[in-house]
Amino acid sequence: MSLNDIKCRTAKPKEKKYKLSDSEGLYLEVMPTGSKYWRIKYRIHGKEKRIAVGVYPKVSLQEARQEKDKIKGTLKSGLDPALSRIEQKQKAIFESAQTFEQIAKEWHSKGIDSWNPRYAQTIMHRLEKYAFTEIGSFPMQMLKPIIILACLQKIERTAPEMARRVKQLISHIFRYAIATNRMENDLTIGLETALKKYKKGHFASIDIDDLPNFLTALHNHKSRLYHQTFLAIKLMFLTFVRTAELVEAKWSEIDFEQAMWTIPAERMKMKSPHLVPLSRQAINILTELKDMNGKREYIFPSLPRPQKPMSKGTILVALKRMGYSNQMTGHGFRALALGILKEKLEYSHEIADRQLAHVPKSSTDRAYDRAKFLPQRIIMMQKYADYLDEVYLETTKKRTLSMCNN
Repeated sequence: MSLNDIKCRTAKPKEKKYKLSDSEGLYLEVMPTGSKYWRIKYRIHGKEKRIAVGVYPKVSLQEARQEKDKIKGTLKSGLDPALSRIEQKQKAIFESAQTFEQIAKEWHSKGIDSWNPRYAQTIMHRLEKYAFTEIGSFPMQMLKPIIILACLQKIERTAPEMARRVKQLISHIFRYAIATNRMENDLTIGLETALKKYKKGHFASIDIDDLPNFLTALHNHKSRLYHQTFLAIKLMFLTFVRTAELVEAKWSEIDFEQAMWTIPAERMKMKSPHLVPLSRQAINILTELKDMNGKREYIFPSLPRPQKPMSKGTILVALKRMGYSNQMTGHGFRALALGILKEKLEYSHEIADRQLAHVPKSSTDRAYDRAKFLPQRIIMMQKYADYLDEVYLETTKKRTLSMCNN
């Protein structure tokens, strides 16, 4: 006869433990101490086994029967319920130990050898500052989109663009967890719709029409700037490389005989070696720098720490002193050069773009475009340097004439 709740509740302890049977192997075991345990008896592979279900009355008769049905279903699949339970327990322990921070650091370790050291450090800094403090201790399986969104919105209050960058990092980590069979979905998908619309601004750069005034301001501030900084700005003007590529330049990268600067792949944003043809004007600047810093590894060594390159912020500070704060940046020289090459010197976008070390946007172009345009770029860089000299000389003549007339 099947059990009911009254029989279970009123069962009294005896000198020895005894059983109250329900159905299909389910029974209540009453202990001499008065404790009552649900157990299920079953057979698998010709052997009789038992499995504990819970303690009565914490686990009710109805709940015990539901658990019995689950166990019967497991048996029909040919699996041993006891072994399945152990497996589930171990899986739960494993998943609880797979925290976001642990998997993120594992993902980071997989990529660190292929990344630029500074980039790898930047990634870890952003994770530690913005992600680990909020979601790092969560097991991956416990994370929900709303939890990640709350983390991103907290960043967004003060740094909208950083929120998007951190979202991208979190997405990479989820995809790694999916690939390693520890997650099924990327929970960041679609979260951008819940973030504020943000339009990334361009780096400040003067217009081509402002070039004469800028060149005049640069030469007028020559005596007020540290000479190395003055030469750095002039060389950036003539090469329009990225600020980090300039300040971290080494003498070993310069070929004076061939008038060529080869920036190694590890220092390039696109991880590909880049050739910078050097005009006569650029060679003259480098020759002067050679006399100043030729014994150093870096072309532009730091003043307080000569074994290190000068700070990337040095050029920005100099531009501010010249009165061009928020009007011109180190990156702005690239935009200015592109405009001059296309509008004033009438070079095609493809040739100018190669000198900027941009990668073609189209995957087809990246696969088939082998044209480096190096011969054309060598001529172009000299014409560009000559154009800057012409603009400055013309501006100087006009100012001189104006002063004479007054």
